[in-house]
Amino acid sequence: MTNQASAKTLPRPDTQRAKPEALWSAGEKTFEFVMQPQPVRGSDFKNDLVHIMRPKVMIVDDEPINIEVLQDFLQEAGYGRFVSTDKSETALALLVDERPDVLLLDLMMPLVGGFDILRNMKADRILRHIPVIILTASSDPNHKLEALELGASDFLAKPVDPSELVLRMRNTLAARAYQDRLEHFDALTGLSNRKKYTDHMDWALRRAKREKTMGAVLHVGLDRFKQINEAFGPAIGDRLLQEVAQRLRQCMREVEQTFVGGDGSEQPSLSRLGNDEFAVLLPVISRPATAANFASCMLEAIAVPYHVSGHEVYLTCSIGIAVFPNDSEETQVILQDAGVAMHHAKQQGKNHFHFYSQGLNQHSRHRLSLENDLRKALERDEMRLYYQPKYDVKSGLVSGAEALLRWQHKEHGLIAPQDFIPLAEESGIIVPLGDWVLQATCKQIKAWQQAGLATPRVAVNVSSHQFRQHRLAETVREALERSGVDPQYLTLEITESVIMENVQQNLDELSRIKATGVKLSIDDFGTGYSSLSYLLRFPLDELKIDRSFLTGISADGNQGSLVAAIIAIARTLGLNVVAEGVETAAQLAFLKAQACNECQGFLFSKPVPAEAFAAMLPRAPLVVCPGAKA
Repeated sequence: MTNQASAKTLPRPDTQRAKPEALWSAGEKTFEFVMQPQPVRGSDFKNDLVHIMRPKVMIVDDEPINIEVLQDFLQEAGYGRFVSTDKSETALALLVDERPDVLLLDLMMPLVGGFDILRNMKADRILRHIPVIILTASSDPNHKLEALELGASDFLAKPVDPSELVLRMRNTLAARAYQDRLEHFDALTGLSNRKKYTDHMDWALRRAKREKTMGAVLHVGLDRFKQINEAFGPAIGDRLLQEVAQRLRQCMREVEQTFVGGDGSEQPSLSRLGNDEFAVLLPVISRPATAANFASCMLEAIAVPYHVSGHEVYLTCSIGIAVFPNDSEETQVILQDAGVAMHHAKQQGKNHFHFYSQGLNQHSRHRLSLENDLRKALERDEMRLYYQPKYDVKSGLVSGAEALLRWQHKEHGLIAPQDFIPLAEESGIIVPLGDWVLQATCKQIKAWQQAGLATPRVAVNVSSHQFRQHRLAETVREALERSGVDPQYLTLEITESVIMENVQQNLDELSRIKATGVKLSIDDFGTGYSSLSYLLRFPLDELKIDRSFLTGISADGNQGSLVAAIIAIARTLGLNVVAEGVETAAQLAFLKAQACNECQGFLFSKPVPAEAFAAMLPRAPLVVCPGAKA
């Protein structure tokens, strides 16, 4: 061996050297890590920092003996995961495949030198974050300066002292852990964030392509979390997100034994993508059913009731699954596909999972195009109001109407509400649409009155988003003033579940609305909380019995008894009762026998345009709705 080679050769370790421990503090948590191989479990902060608990050390040196000596030093100190090469021309490919937690790099090597490796690492989005400890026998300060400019973290002079090596390794890893905590972890839940998740995906896709394996991404979106957060406040919302994260961790612990990667590389990882969305990466699965089983576990875990600050909260989630490389070999495409599948699961009724398919992409593009058109529908004057008549059960005369929104699309024709209202709610467009409905309804009532028609009271549906903004009273008052309509001709229909989200706050809001002079109706009564106490507390005028209670009324005595009880309670409280969804003569006969006030349904009329409804109205004097409170 030449003198130059001898200068680069490292001494053998002292076998009596003590094994160090690492103590590191982050925020309010202090963790003590013994540098011994330990199993990786879950993906919370303590367990996900594999570079602290079981760091993967890569060594690049053109002298094999140096690699052997360094590994002996580090093994004696408790390190156990190594990647090494004495062929510097292979180092970059190895770095990409292995993604070590720290790199020990010799500067002076033939073919590809340490400076070349540093330059390529600095240019790579992922590799630039790997800490590098330079090994060099050079004393040239310019070499150190250049290495630092290229991203080197620390230096070790050859021959390396074992104690100094262990100390610098510990400090470098601790510094990286702290930086990783700030950059890659969510402060609220302690889970890895979207950036970390994307890095994991890049690596998992490369591995799947190299080893011909299959993996999956599960995109988890909480259902109705925004409404819950608005109802109970952000403090409880944050507590709820922390509890969700903990349940997902526990779910992962229960199933992770099926992922058998000896070095932890095949273990699933959990991330918070932001707001109310989480993600699970399964780097290696044997079949798609594995991802489905995982999703089922998470659905069950999330659905168990939560008890937060004295509140019992019910929450579900929807999950989209994308399988790689089957669905795509690109990180961003896979993440997008999983998100598309998750949104489709929400549209299909929530609280279940859905696999991605090419058809979903087409559906997603169609929905995006429809949403863009919906945002322009008002300015293009494409919205229309249809009116479904309400009839006095006793006399059979028209006694009112419900205003229903339709979209006259310039290309697709008349679009039914079930095809665009959910999209409007998801995108927030429902609020300006709701305001438009109020304004347009009041204008139409005034137009009928000016035409000499005996105009009955017209009901307008209020969306949950519109009600939660707590500006509905002002919107109603403005619509009435602009049109000049007497408020007695307008009824607002609000669903039972919405007003029960925050009783005291909603009581105040309902009182403000009631002060405008309009009538208040509870829509879909019986499908929500159905608490008799709120019927006494809230300033209500009307109950609408949900159509589901009428479906089996001719054959099921119990079903009829329930409807009869609702009508009796409402009459006792002086409330008008409207039965919706009446489709058979038997249902109508039952409602007459129970002295229900009003009804609507296809037995009488489908929703019709304003002109057709006007033809059903008599001339003055005005027909007043029977049973309504003064």
